[in-house]
Amino acid sequence: MAEEVPQPLNYIPEVILKKRKNNEEWAIRRKLQLEQKVKRLKSDNFVIKKPEQFIREYRDKEMDLVQMKQRGKNRSRRAFVTSDSSLLFVIRIGGKSDMHPRTRKLLYSLRLRKIFNGIFVKADARILEILQKVEPFVTYGYPNLKSIKDLIYKKGAGKIDNQRVPLTSNEVVEQALGQNGILCLEDVVTEIANVGPHFKEVTSFLCPFALTKPEKALQGKKKRFLDGGDSGNREDHINELVSKMN
Repeated sequence: MAEEVPQPLNYIPEVILKKRKNNEEWAIRRKLQLEQKVKRLKSDNFVIKKPEQFIREYRDKEMDLVQMKQRGKNRSRRAFVTSDSSLLFVIRIGGKSDMHPRTRKLLYSLRLRKIFNGIFVKADARILEILQKVEPFVTYGYPNLKSIKDLIYKKGAGKIDNQRVPLTSNEVVEQALGQNGILCLEDVVTEIANVGPHFKEVTSFLCPFALTKPEKALQGKKKRFLDGGDSGNREDHINELVSKMN
């Protein structure tokens, strides 16, 4: 009986083996990505909007535009009552689901692009008119020296070369505002508290303050604060809210 001749083993180039391994790894990664996507879609945070909801949001936005125009014409309301202070601290407390694009544009002009952002402004006629129009989405009042210091030292950040830089040292302040005679954090606090001659330069340098959502301090009511809601002028009570959000 003739002996069987052994068959040579099939040779697979190393390049093909590496490519096969890469394809398998890619398939595994892709599978995990799809599983995570499905899990994310099924989570409680993901909501598919119904046509009725789109219609309701559109009507809310149009209603906001009408109300904004009415608020702009009604200049006799208590929102324009001011104290001896010409300094205001404004906090955005509303989102944009029911906000008309014109309202959003006004908020952007104040640099309030995100909810719970806060800024210092000078209470002149232009600012008061804007605040009147966007009143349901903001709250504001007269910050005291303690609130100003706490905001600057805890949440303060400046814009240098289009980069957000935390105010962790006086060198950052001197680099940006030294030409105006403002050399340290205490100078920044003083300039804001007194609404000094370089108030505009200081507030332009400061980034909007990113505040935290307060517990039980805001109930999501668009009514004015003086009427039991959240929005509008809080006068000196803004300091209580700042302490809870800082």
